[in-house]
Amino acid sequence: MIEDKEFIRGEVPMTKQEVRILTLAKAQINSDSMVADIGAGTGSISIEAAQLAPKGKVFAIERKSDAIELIQRNVEKFSVDNVRIIRAEAPDGLENLPELDAAIIGGSGGRLEKILDILYTKLKIGGRIVINAITIQTAAASLAYFRAHEIKYDAFQVQITRLKKIRAHDMNQVLNPVWIVTAEKT
Repeated sequence: MIEDKEFIRGEVPMTKQEVRILTLAKAQINSDSMVADIGAGTGSISIEAAQLAPKGKVFAIERKSDAIELIQRNVEKFSVDNVRIIRAEAPDGLENLPELDAAIIGGSGGRLEKILDILYTKLKIGGRIVINAITIQTAAASLAYFRAHEIKYDAFQVQITRLKKIRAHDMNQVLNPVWIVTAEKT
C-alpha cells in the first residue's frame, strides 16, 4: 500500500491509507477486475486498484478539473497504464462503462440514488459496491437504498487516530470517521 505522503495532493480531498486498505479489501479486486472509482479525487483509490488489477481496468470518474489534473499526475507518477480518467459528474459518464467487478464511491455530489441505479445494472453477479461515506446522510441514504432494493449489504464505521510526534511526546491526530458500506450483487 502506498503511503499518503507519496501522492500528489494539492487542495483535493484524498482517502487516507488506512481507509483505502479497508475499502480495497471490501471491493475484492482481482488481477483482471474492471473497477469504477466514482468521485476519484486525487486518484489514490484508482491507482491502488489499478495496481491490484494489472490485467484489468480502472475508470476514475471525477467532475472537478483540478482533481482531474491531480489524478493524471498521480497516474504518471505511479506508472499505472490501466486507469482511464473520465471527466463527468456522476451519474453522467457511467452509462458507457463496461460490466464491472467493483465500484467504489468516494463522492456522489448528492446524486447517490441515481449513481447506484446505474452502477447496480453495470455490476456482474458477485460484483461489489463500496461506499465511503463521511457524512451520516450519505451513510443513511446508502442503507436506505440497499434496503429498499432488497440488496444484501454490510456497514461499519472506522475511526483512525495516528500518532503525531510533538517534541518529546506523541499526540493523537484524529482523522474524520468514515462509514464503509458494502453491497454485493446476487
